[in-house]
Amino acid sequence: MEKKYKIAVVGATGNVGRVILKVLSESKIRISEVVALASKESARKKLSFGDEVIETKCLEDYDFKGIDIAIFSAGARISEKYAPIAAEAGCIVIDNTSFFRMNPDVPLIIPEINPEEIALYKKRNIIANPNCSTIQMLLVLSPLHKVAQIKRVVVSTYQATSGAGKAAMDELYNQTKKMFINETAESQEFTKQIAFNCIPHIDIFMEDGSTKEEWKMATETKKILGDEIEVSATCVRVPVFTGHAESVNVEFNQPISEEQVYEILGSTEGVLIYDRREDKGYMTQCEVPGENAVYVSRIRMDKTVKYGLNMWIVADNLRKGAALNAVQIAEILVKQYLYV
Repeated sequence: MEKKYKIAVVGATGNVGRVILKVLSESKIRISEVVALASKESARKKLSFGDEVIETKCLEDYDFKGIDIAIFSAGARISEKYAPIAAEAGCIVIDNTSFFRMNPDVPLIIPEINPEEIALYKKRNIIANPNCSTIQMLLVLSPLHKVAQIKRVVVSTYQATSGAGKAAMDELYNQTKKMFINETAESQEFTKQIAFNCIPHIDIFMEDGSTKEEWKMATETKKILGDEIEVSATCVRVPVFTGHAESVNVEFNQPISEEQVYEILGSTEGVLIYDRREDKGYMTQCEVPGENAVYVSRIRMDKTVKYGLNMWIVADNLRKGAALNAVQIAEILVKQYLYV
């Protein structure tokens, strides 16, 4: 009889946690039980898992023995404290936070790019999910890098409020509503007003003037694709609920044609080209919620450098940028490493 697996979702009541439950219910994994874990305040909440209704349990006193895979999406501090406990209890942790990403003993995985590195989980029983913006960018860049070796990337992101949590989405909604009735739009989740505004500040500032979100994109790209690639990122929070967009400029070491780019990306798993040079011939953020694919539009050569390319990349940050990527890793674990 084919084995069934017991899976825990840590941070199940959050934006990403709820989508993880949805994607798990749609996945190929044969599941015997899903355990939804959350804080004391969120324990005993009812959540949907496919056609079932499950009740959250308290993370603080939960025993991970018997869990096959635990997917963490409750913030770096929670992962720092509880992921090693879960790993030591024998389950494999897939961590969706930033805490373990740059740890040399933890593989950083995008299944379409480096699935073979999943085997390295055995060092600590932990696998890291990259940053949402990194995932959608590298899914497009990786196949191009194999053909014409990328030298440098300049990227500006336009990131949805859902990436900052449900309270951030609520703040966008409430500020927008208040501004229409001439009330003061107070800011608690963001440093400045998010309604009808763009904020060039995600995560903390670093000593060199970049933000940690920008640092993540640069360092994670190097870990996944190679140290030779330089990345200059500017990450911006925009008044959108779900869906990240990126304006990406790439400089290659070797020549590559527009036709090659279309051919390569057209056959890349997880990537869809939506690019017609006419009105409405491109994807926008409001069109991607619920979509698994990463969409590429506005493909054109950059003639200001020898081998340059411009693209517009859009994806659902809660799906491929987080939940879907984690569940895809779990599917590979089940198929290749946990089958007995």
